[in-house]
Amino acid sequence: MSDPLPTPPNLTDYLSPDIASGLGRLDLVARRVVEGFITGLHRSPYHGFSAEFSEHRPYLPGDSLRDLDWKALAKTDRLYVKRYEEETNLRAYLIVDTSGSMQFGEEGRLTKFRYATCLAAALSLLMLRQRDAVGLALVQDQVKSFVRPRSVRSHLQTLLLELTKAEPAAETQMAPAFHDLAERLSRRGLVILLSDLLDDPDQIMSGLRHFRHRGHEVVVLQILDPRERDLDFRRNDTRFVDLEQPDSDIITQPWHIQEAYQQKMDDLIRRYSTGCAEAGIDYALLDTSTPFEMALSHYLVRRRRLG
Repeated sequence: MSDPLPTPPNLTDYLSPDIASGLGRLDLVARRVVEGFITGLHRSPYHGFSAEFSEHRPYLPGDSLRDLDWKALAKTDRLYVKRYEEETNLRAYLIVDTSGSMQFGEEGRLTKFRYATCLAAALSLLMLRQRDAVGLALVQDQVKSFVRPRSVRSHLQTLLLELTKAEPAAETQMAPAFHDLAERLSRRGLVILLSDLLDDPDQIMSGLRHFRHRGHEVVVLQILDPRERDLDFRRNDTRFVDLEQPDSDIITQPWHIQEAYQQKMDDLIRRYSTGCAEAGIDYALLDTSTPFEMALSHYLVRRRRLG
């Protein structure tokens, strides 16, 4: 008698970074994360957000009756109006930090960069399924790579190839790249930044406000490793190496500096959180153990606001 087939994993399990760490190819990660996310939407307040409804909006007084979708009325008992392509298409720009500090990851966890690229891949697929145009910028102290937005499904492979080729290096100094991009992106859209933001907050906020001044909506996803937040290394003498200046290192006992370090990290996070709120920018703090669902939901909320 043959062994029983194993129970297939729940699709929502693929929202876990632990699953992503066991999958090499970004296309597999993206598809599994997005399938799990869409499955979860059917049990959430966002039920109804799918490609089936991406071309409709609720009927408003003054809309032409010719644009009513009678099939949607029969299915939902609600009045929906068909939207034309120029109404439905959003232009989104993913900006991924490829500076050296993104290489960090505690043993057994995704590095911040791997987490960011998996998340960028999933966001790209989700956007393309909504027929939104997606572009990509890889930044350090300048724009290292730029892919113009497109909305065709085949564009996903172009985006994933750029993400796969990218390697974190150099010092974090992203503000010049932000100002360059803000002037380069002529059509208003949604800018999503994936970065650890271990940079000068005044300079970073200046660059982010430049995007807002140009009319873009902005979402900032700050990605940190849990140990970067608490410095909870349970050992005595520990060697810390600056990933952006490998010749610079110190040896210390973490518990001696833990309290002061946590205070400085909390202050940095608070500056970004407050600065983004004041500038009308969506901000979310993630660590590399956070399910991808949280970040995808931030995109979803902003996408719904933009119609």
